[in-house]
Amino acid sequence: MDIAALLLTLRLATVTMLVLVLLALPLAYWLAHTRWRGKIFIEAFVALPIVLPPTVIGFYLLVMLGPQTAFGRVVTHLLGHPLAFSFSGLVVGSVIYSLPFAVQPMVAGFAAIDPALLEAAAVLGSGRWDTLRRVVLPLSRGSILAAAVLTFAHTVGEFGVVLMIGGNLPGVTRTLSIALYDQVQDFSYAQANRTAWLLLVVSFAALTLLYTQRRTRRLV
Repeated sequence: MDIAALLLTLRLATVTMLVLVLLALPLAYWLAHTRWRGKIFIEAFVALPIVLPPTVIGFYLLVMLGPQTAFGRVVTHLLGHPLAFSFSGLVVGSVIYSLPFAVQPMVAGFAAIDPALLEAAAVLGSGRWDTLRRVVLPLSRGSILAAAVLTFAHTVGEFGVVLMIGGNLPGVTRTLSIALYDQVQDFSYAQANRTAWLLLVVSFAALTLLYTQRRTRRLV
């Protein structure tokens, strides 16, 4: 078992999950309540990674973050190193690739809240922040948990985006999915089987947690 790849994968999945939950919360709340007709373009952009091949996303990120673009040169100057082929670059790619898995569950959760509850909170003098903290977030905790679990599991299994933007640098960008690919390429099927089983167990455990939480909420 490639312990370095395992630790890197868990670290990447955790960081990506935390970043996406923070980014998706305001975006999902806005999408769930705005009446702006142009939001369909935002929704389409957010959902794009679901249908777009991950290698395409990885390629354009690699080009955008490279020294050939002004944005890439600015980022390199600010950080002191290019984002491509670094852990930070993996986080950027993972956030973009898993964005719909964070936003869509939250949008569904926010949209399902009875508007009468929000109106009642406003009538009682609750401000926007208090309403969000005391009404919206508690009622949407199931959707937020679903977003967190799905983004974590999705990031654990990433391959195309990670390979394109990070390459295969041991201890830096080599995740479990890339380690599995290398093991198969080397005909090390016993090692590949252990790595595949680990990925399978992590994914199954994440989904079991998600469905258990949903079942518990229905029974309460």
